[in-house]
Amino acid sequence: MPDAEGLVAPLDTHNRELIANVHPVEWVNPEPADRYHLLVLGGGTGGLVSAAGAALLGARVALVEERLLGGDCLVSGCVPSKALIRAAEAWHEAATAAERFGGPRVTGPGDFGAVMERMRRLRAEISHHDSAARFRDLGVDVFLGRGRFVASDAIEVGGERLRFSRAVVATGARPLVPPIEGLEEAGYLTNETLFELTELPRRLGVVGGGPIGCEMGQSFARFGSRVTLIDQEPRLLPREEAEAAAIVQRALERDGVAMALGAAVRRVESMASGKRVHLEGRTEPIEVDELLLAVGRSPNSRGLGLSAAGVEHGRGGIEVDDRLRTSNRRVFAVGDVASRYQFTHMADALARIALRNALFLGRARASDLVVPWCTYTRPEVAHVGLSEAEAREAGHAVRTLRVPLATVDRAVLAGEAEGFLSLVVGQRGGRVLGATLVADQAGEMLGELCLAVTRRVGLDRIADVIHPYPTRVEVVRKAADEWRRGKLTPLVSRLLRLWLRLTA
Repeated sequence: MPDAEGLVAPLDTHNRELIANVHPVEWVNPEPADRYHLLVLGGGTGGLVSAAGAALLGARVALVEERLLGGDCLVSGCVPSKALIRAAEAWHEAATAAERFGGPRVTGPGDFGAVMERMRRLRAEISHHDSAARFRDLGVDVFLGRGRFVASDAIEVGGERLRFSRAVVATGARPLVPPIEGLEEAGYLTNETLFELTELPRRLGVVGGGPIGCEMGQSFARFGSRVTLIDQEPRLLPREEAEAAAIVQRALERDGVAMALGAAVRRVESMASGKRVHLEGRTEPIEVDELLLAVGRSPNSRGLGLSAAGVEHGRGGIEVDDRLRTSNRRVFAVGDVASRYQFTHMADALARIALRNALFLGRARASDLVVPWCTYTRPEVAHVGLSEAEAREAGHAVRTLRVPLATVDRAVLAGEAEGFLSLVVGQRGGRVLGATLVADQAGEMLGELCLAVTRRVGLDRIADVIHPYPTRVEVVRKAADEWRRGKLTPLVSRLLRLWLRLTA
């Protein structure tokens, strides 16, 4: 079992509290039951939801985790990153208050150490939800240690053999580290080590223009780092609409992030004063103090003894069918280790499907899920459902509605009017098939559209909903009104005028 020194850093009061909750060093693994209804391998979101759900339904459950319960989301993902993003927003608001709102003029550096201390404190406070003691109290047998399959119906952990009727593998993923010359010697950060910083890097290089790279690049620029964002793609956020990505890029550049797009990292050179990053096709290298890698994630499927269990896997992780079953019908897999959607909320949703299918002869399918996501830059980019191209490829006759945030009073008054709502709707009935929203707090505004896509709601029904004024979410009502105006054809207009003349 790893000691406290190897689990998280720095080892201050807050991180000691974190460890005491999610991997207590004095923990004694329980005596194994003869057989478990469900064995869960991995204590991230997917594993915790699986274990808690099964225990609450009366099953005998074992949960096995080698490192920290709560997984990436709690320790090195959602929780710490959003704490940093909020702090960076506060710094930015303070620095720009005089220029934007006539507020007090703020000068001088902030306290980055206090930002990170706050993050560690909040993470420790939240960690009790994922604690070993809480899951023990739910009736789960919690085993801390490295687990691996030794048979089609058994794993081994800490020298003990645990037999199961069904198992869920939820071991997550780790940061992808590309084979770049000199990278290992020069050193680098990933999301697993970024949140261990206690001092602000004066110069930060970020490799990767996806969500993590954009979020952390903007945040560290707002803290005062000179940030250079590097990506071999010609634009940021390639999964999002081009216009949405362009708005995010302009926002990052306004915050001081320098862009090196369309350029792959060729070599990293260690220097006494930092690191020198050499790019393909560019003669001038980039000098940084720290280099953050945010180029994707690799599933944690190695070292689990999957072959002993007859579970097929490859570079993309564990192979599952639409009901999340592996090639071993006793074993299911959820979350980042088996899904291309590497989101905490997706791991949660997949765990609920696996639980029904594994224990209760369910027939729930992963392909039925409607998956939203959000990039937490300022402005945020949130998406749910199909793009226009995907909708047409699926055979839908569609219309795309676009409403600029500049037409929404609350966005204008808040000084956050750069953005838009794009809705893909069925041409005939106005059913909402997909949405992209670029706005401050876009993720908070997306819920209504997630419901519409999931429950196949049309814009006529949304148009009947009263939205409070003034709010940013009025942009949804404006889109619904635009849809209704489009139904007012010349023929309908003539008939209405005729009706009014007859009834005057």
